[in-house]
Amino acid sequence: MTHPHAAPDTPAAGTPLGELHAHVEAALAGAARAWLDQALDEAAALPSTQGTIFVWELRLAEAGRRCGPAYADAVRVLILHAARADTAALTRVYRQGTADERRAVLHALPHLVPGPEAVPLLEDALRTNDTRLLAAAVGPYAARHLAAHVWRHAVLKCLFTGVSVDSVAELAGRARGDAELARMLRDYAAERTAAGRSVPEDLYRVLALAEFAPPHTTDAPHGKES
Repeated sequence: MTHPHAAPDTPAAGTPLGELHAHVEAALAGAARAWLDQALDEAAALPSTQGTIFVWELRLAEAGRRCGPAYADAVRVLILHAARADTAALTRVYRQGTADERRAVLHALPHLVPGPEAVPLLEDALRTNDTRLLAAAVGPYAARHLAAHVWRHAVLKCLFTGVSVDSVAELAGRARGDAELARMLRDYAAERTAAGRSVPEDLYRVLALAEFAPPHTTDAPHGKES
């Protein structure tokens, strides 16, 4: 079994699945790669069950032990895609799974759910204080489907939990010229300053985007209003 140590432990937001698969297969060797190939074949085949759950769901639980923690998230995303998991299946895995499995579901959403049906999973993740879950929840699916007021609060939650805003997919596009977001950021900065606490550097990065008003337009920024 291979336990890689030089790779990130989560799939990069927006990484095409073919590229992700090639990257993982190139990194794994021996028993780990053989296990992954078998797990993907099982997931792609006609659904089979062991007890009351699908076999591919068992493979999600095994991914960290079989392929090493550095690639577990990516492996789980590949299995979910091979299984063609729909919103109902993703919701079941999210509700019943471990934090690691929940995170994989969030990473898989932009590859498997074209519409906003899975937004409740994002909203649930955003209510937690699990920073890795929060980082997964503000990925490409959130950029496409979260309502403006929910998205703004997600950005604020990243700031006060210490999640880097680099995790927020399409940050520049959604934040630019957003006057309401700018107001919220200034209020948050003022609260921290009044309490004698430092203001995160990331806040100023987002504020610079939110305060930027594109010239020659009076339209609401990006058509997003709360």
